[in-house]
Amino acid sequence: MRGAIGAVRGIEGAVLPFGIEAVDTRLTGGGLALGGLHETSSATPTLTDDAAATLFAVGIAARAAALSGRRVLWALTRFDLYAPGLEQAGLSPATLFFAEVREDKDVLAVMEDGLRHGGLAAVVGEVKRADMVATRRLQLAAMTGNTPALLSRRWRRQGTCPLTELSAAMTRWRIACAPSAPLLAPGVGRARWMVELARQRGGPGFTMDLEACDDTGRLALPAASRDRATATAGAAARAA
Repeated sequence: MRGAIGAVRGIEGAVLPFGIEAVDTRLTGGGLALGGLHETSSATPTLTDDAAATLFAVGIAARAAALSGRRVLWALTRFDLYAPGLEQAGLSPATLFFAEVREDKDVLAVMEDGLRHGGLAAVVGEVKRADMVATRRLQLAAMTGNTPALLSRRWRRQGTCPLTELSAAMTRWRIACAPSAPLLAPGVGRARWMVELARQRGGPGFTMDLEACDDTGRLALPAASRDRATATAGAAARAA
C-alpha cells in the first residue's frame, strides 16, 4: 500500500518515507531521517547485487531531489555509473553533480563539505572503508545541513560483508537481487530485490522482497503481497 512520499515529521525530525506502508511502519519515525547518514551495501560482491544496491540508493536520492527541487552530489573514486540506468530509477543526469577523487578519504571529505553546505537534495558517496570516526562526522554534517547522506559501502574482500564495520549510521541496508515473477507472455518484467534493513537506530531490522525502483525512484510491494494485504484488510472490515 502506497502512502504519501513527501517529508513528514518523525521522532528524529523530518523523514523521507518510502511510500510503502509495510516498510514505513517498520522504520523509526516512519521513514529515513533527512538529516541522517544511511548506508547501503550489496549482499554479495556480484555485479548484479552491486547494481541493485546502487539503484536502491539512486531511488532514495531521486525521491529526495523531487521533494526539495535540488540537485544531488555523488562522490566516487571510479566513475562507472550508467546514466540511462540512473534515469530509469528516477535520477536524471541533469540533477547530478559528480566528484571523482583519488581515495576513500577524499570521498568522505567531499561528502562532509556537501552535507554541511545545506543546499543539496542528498549527498551520495562510494567507499570501501569508512571507520567510526568518519561516519560520526558524516552523521553530524548531515544533521547540520539537514541533508541525507547515503554511503555506499563496496566490498573489499570475499566473504566479509562491508556492514560488519562499526558505523554511526542511522540505518544500514543490504540489497540482493531476487527472482522476478513469471510473466504471462515473453518479455522483461520489473526486477525484484531482497531488501534487508540490517540495523536501524531505535528499532529492529527486517527483510522484505520488493519490486525495484520505477522511473520516480519508488519501490513497490510485489503483486502477491499487495493482494494478501488487501484480502487481510477486507477480512478485518467484514469482521468489524
